[in-house]
Parts: sequence; C-alpha cells; structure tokens
Amino acid sequence: MTCFSLGLLDVFTGLSTLKICTAYKIGDNIIEDLPTDLANRTDIEPVYEELEGWNEDITGARSLEDLPAACLKYIHRVEELIGIPVAAISVGPAREQTIMTPGILPGIS
Repeated sequence: MTCFSLGLLDVFTGLSTLKICTAYKIGDNIIEDLPTDLANRTDIEPVYEELEGWNEDITGARSLEDLPAACLKYIHRVEELIGIPVAAISVGPAREQTIMTPGILPGIS
C-alpha cells in the first residue's frame, strides 16, 4: 500500500482521550504483531498509546487546516505507526465531508 483512507473521525469528537493499540502483551513479553492463534489464546492484553482527544465539531472541516490540533496529531501518529501517508480523511457521511490530502494522490490538490 502507498496510502490509506481514515474514516469516521467525526465519531471521536468529545472523547477526552483516544487509544491506539500499538502492541500486545503476552505474559512478560511485548510483541508488535497480532498472533495468528487468537482462537486458542486468553492471555493477550493490548498495549495502548493514549492521545489527547478534541471537543470541536469537525463535520464542517473541508481542509486539514480546519481540523483541531489534537485531531491532526492523531492523524499524524496513525501515519507514523502504519508507515504510509493518509490520502483521504472522512469527517462525516456526505461526499463533501471527505478531505483529500494534498500531494499524496496524483491530480489532488
């Protein structure tokens, strides 16, 4: 993959913190990849990174500049963790509530 779409950001509005699972704890071991034998496991504990949430209504945002700083930090952290850039951000169900990130996809500005 060269880029990804991040949808439903508007549902995070009003949460004081956002949690991102960054690893898994099995006993005393921390692993980054989800084990493939989940059906047989009861000893897996997610390891979360917490980020500041936001209270601002983002459903009217039409560009990255319209988003609160905490929302932008969340987007950038997800990009860092995944290792690829976000190309589209959804802040609501309507077509015009999708923000295309400049410079990622050809022809998008």
